[in-house]
Amino acid sequence: METLVSSSIQSDVSVPAARVANGAAVAALLFLAGLHVLSPEFDPSWRVVSEYANGNYGWVLSLMFGAWALSQWAIALAISSQVKTRAGKIGLYLLVASGIGEAMASVFDINHPLHNLAGALGVPAMPVAAILISVSLGRLPAWSAAKRSLVWTANLIWISLVSFIATMVLLVVTLHHAGGHMGPHMTQLPPGVIAVNGWANRLFVATSCLWVITVARTFATLRERLDCYS
Repeated sequence: METLVSSSIQSDVSVPAARVANGAAVAALLFLAGLHVLSPEFDPSWRVVSEYANGNYGWVLSLMFGAWALSQWAIALAISSQVKTRAGKIGLYLLVASGIGEAMASVFDINHPLHNLAGALGVPAMPVAAILISVSLGRLPAWSAAKRSLVWTANLIWISLVSFIATMVLLVVTLHHAGGHMGPHMTQLPPGVIAVNGWANRLFVATSCLWVITVARTFATLRERLDCYS
């Protein structure tokens, strides 16, 4: 194991990058939790995360997206030398692209036309990147013990994304049957509407950050093992 990963794990860049990734992912989760407290007027059951930009604490949302982007870029840098397969390297590029999408979202809020582009770039790239990278890392002897946790947390990302899409469809269909119309100024849903899409949207953010934290902490554990041998 030491021969396989010591050159990269003991480098001057990868270990600090993993620490930054872990801290930024935790910060993103804390910012998201803080928005629930700071902006309770946005019902989390059906209001998506980006709508916090219309409240009084849009700057906290920008910090959340910025921290999320930083976590993705930092973990990509940290593990870049560990990813050996072609599919895994594609995953790294997708992870960087996802981070670009989150960074764009931190600058262009839901009211800006470029916010849709940010979502199209950041959201679908993340689950694909996580799966490709997790499988690639899991093939290395040094990472094999963590393969299950890596793949499991990666799967949670796409499961949450599929859940978000499904619950959005459910919201629109039940809202149509209830005679309502979705709009930016809607403050309350009519009776009979099934709304859980907001929770699924938040779950996507949480699982994405959880995967980054899992990879970063696994990386830190490998470093500690190498230190024991040195």
